[in-house]
Amino acid sequence: MTVTIFLWLLGLGVFLLIAPRLLLRLQLSRAKHRSLAGHAKLSRRLARLMPHYEYDESQFFRADDAPEEVGEQRRAAFRRLAGLYAHRFANTVRLTQEVQDEISDLQFTARYRVPFQFSRLVRQHLNAGSFVVSSNGPTTTDLDGNRRYDLTGSYGVNVFGYDFYKECIERGSTRVRDLGPVLGAYHPVTAGNVHRLRAISGLDEISFHMSGTEAVMQAVRLARYHTRRRYLVRFCGSYHGWWGEVQPGVGNPVTERDTLTLKDMSEQSLRVLRSRRDIACVLVNPLQALHPNAGAPSDSTLVDSGPRTSFDRAAYMAWLERLRQVCSERSIVLIFDEVFLGFRLAPGGAQEYFGIRADMVTYGKTVAGGLPIGVLCGRAPLMKRFREDRPADVCFARGTFNSHPYVMGAMAEFLERLDTPEIQACYRDLDAVWNGRAARLNDRLREAGVQVRVANLSSVWTVCYLQPSRYHWMFQYYLRAEDLALSWVGTGRLIFSLDYSEVDFAAVADRFVAAARQMLQDGWWWQGETLTSRAIRRRVLLEMFRARVHRPSDRSAGPPAGKTALDSKA
Repeated sequence: MTVTIFLWLLGLGVFLLIAPRLLLRLQLSRAKHRSLAGHAKLSRRLARLMPHYEYDESQFFRADDAPEEVGEQRRAAFRRLAGLYAHRFANTVRLTQEVQDEISDLQFTARYRVPFQFSRLVRQHLNAGSFVVSSNGPTTTDLDGNRRYDLTGSYGVNVFGYDFYKECIERGSTRVRDLGPVLGAYHPVTAGNVHRLRAISGLDEISFHMSGTEAVMQAVRLARYHTRRRYLVRFCGSYHGWWGEVQPGVGNPVTERDTLTLKDMSEQSLRVLRSRRDIACVLVNPLQALHPNAGAPSDSTLVDSGPRTSFDRAAYMAWLERLRQVCSERSIVLIFDEVFLGFRLAPGGAQEYFGIRADMVTYGKTVAGGLPIGVLCGRAPLMKRFREDRPADVCFARGTFNSHPYVMGAMAEFLERLDTPEIQACYRDLDAVWNGRAARLNDRLREAGVQVRVANLSSVWTVCYLQPSRYHWMFQYYLRAEDLALSWVGTGRLIFSLDYSEVDFAAVADRFVAAARQMLQDGWWWQGETLTSRAIRRRVLLEMFRARVHRPSDRSAGPPAGKTALDSKA
């Protein structure tokens, strides 16, 4: 009897000891998004298992089991498009090919512009090159003299137009020329930059870094230093630079140890924040308001119709208010990562746009007039790198080119111009202007009978596909043929600079609609009764399984090296 009571009490004690941990683990599991983006370890394991295989030329044009005549229609269209690219971009492509084996970035982006099953034939025949020689207004010009409307936004840098940034760099360089690249000491323009950044961010202290990634790294390091807590929280799909702690899952060769990835806009995530005592900070990238819980859209992942995207400003603002409240209650540092969106939504950035004050804010290259920079603004108690009462307990951070005079000069120009009437006019009715443009383009796409729409967060847009297809990724090549410049992710992200006039945008809209009509006419958006997104995904999974177990099917053979049958039929 005594032994039984002892064992019962022992069991009860063990249960009481582990029950809180089990509860926390359960809450954490429920707060993870059910997609692979929400489960870093699983996504990494599956990525390692995914086999490479390629479609032969026949299956390239009929991967959706379209009728043979539709396949031939696509083949002829592809041949015409390939001929146009070869003629129009000859010099630009020639130089790109000359250095491609020497620039690793080019090799990566070339392979991941489209789903890998289609990649080789596309790389052989639809290369527009990667060199440009000049910019003017919202356009860039390549080595062949092609003048294209720029929808890359220089990955977020180009907010006010290339002419604006060229002037910032030129005049900023003149201001600091007498000092040159003196590092360690500060050029006097730095003082004005600091005062202006404090006013914009509403925060107390500033530190400068080489890049946005470094600024986020320092924000997280300081949050951990001052809270003496271990974990950072990021939200599913968000991007905060390419360092390991904030890029769990695919792309990171090591396992992150101290990062929790939770569902965006979820009460279950707030419960995790309320219940744990080991969370140092929460990272928020406001761009996620456009595609919560999903990574940056890319044409290389368009297996079927892709995710639906929309922006609800009121809903996201309400979410940030609840998040701010919980972080304040639990002494968790709230960090806004505005490296990408900084100054695009409002002069005060996302803090002003959504009406929320963070404890720390990071900015990127646009604030330095287009030159490399990372800026961290924060509350004074969080920015200190030392403890008054513990002289050996410091939070170390260094960077060789921090506060580089030429960067500070261009930043001074940028921050001074931010208050000018010309730049303030760019912000006037900003949402109404860009929402109206998106609505008008969608009306035209509807009238054209194409199942394509755009969604936007102000001047950041993405293309949405309303019907299942294996070939949505082809749309980017039709857009480039209409002289619209896209980044390597294709139609997943279009970034307009705020200097686009109504005339400029009308030209873009005309070309966008023309590209969609031509792609529809060329048969890429053929629809069969059995062609559903679910059926497409099942088919691709079956192909992967066959390739994995080394049972090649007629869909796993790659096209022959060198000349292909496509050339022989030209």
